[in-house]
Amino acid sequence: MLTDAADLLWTLDGEEAEGAFTVQDADAAAGAAVVAAVDRAVLLGFVPQAPNGRAMLVLGGGGYTMLMAGREGVQVARWLAGLGYHAFVLIHRFPNAAHGVSASLDDAMAAMRAIRASGLAEGGLGVVGLSSGGHLAACLAAEYPSEWDGAPADAATRPDVLVVGYAPISTNAKGRTIVPDKPPLPPEEKQAMYDRLQPDAHLLPAPPPAFVVYAANDAVVPVENAYRLHRALLGAGGRAELHVFADAPHGFALDTVGMPVTAWPDLCAAWLRQVGFL
Repeated sequence: MLTDAADLLWTLDGEEAEGAFTVQDADAAAGAAVVAAVDRAVLLGFVPQAPNGRAMLVLGGGGYTMLMAGREGVQVARWLAGLGYHAFVLIHRFPNAAHGVSASLDDAMAAMRAIRASGLAEGGLGVVGLSSGGHLAACLAAEYPSEWDGAPADAATRPDVLVVGYAPISTNAKGRTIVPDKPPLPPEEKQAMYDRLQPDAHLLPAPPPAFVVYAANDAVVPVENAYRLHRALLGAGGRAELHVFADAPHGFALDTVGMPVTAWPDLCAAWLRQVGFL
């Protein structure tokens, strides 16, 4: 069971975690779990054997209509915990009629505040996001829409380092698509979120050091997203390391074997050491 795999289980609203979300297959191993629906946001915490004083928030993908909580959540958190981080997988709400356009970002910001308040990230708090989770991660380094009702971004919600993999940074936004005549993405709240949240266009000054990894032949998320984010990070005064593998599937995560892309976690760990976060 997904929640049983975690060492810590926190809800962001103070209520019980039971019933907060629905897993697609209740019998699936935690490392393969897919979350089909979320009513209330939950953090799954993984405690390292040798803590390094820092923490990481893990944001998995799923196109904002489901969450690859296992492959892009639990597996990533276990890798990070092995490096010494307290790692937290966020099970966040989706942008839909029930939760509104801002739900995912509001949950991610609330998760950042909760982790910092816990005292487990005294040495810093980073974010690792893959696919749609990478878009959400990048949004934490960008402006929060002034017209939305959520609490505005502040120092607590800003990552100290940023790791983004194969994320649709802005090519789903109206007027910025790569695919010709790309239709709006359902539900309408999801498309409205992508239209409004374009982190490459709205980065805050002096963004955190960033590690960006994509596949050049990604058939789902065009690699142009990597170049847009990289240019934006450098243009805002940040430091960014960009890796584009020539051949890898979308969603390569940590368990795509037999291909050069499997080197990215080691490259990322080396980069984390280089920037002083490991």
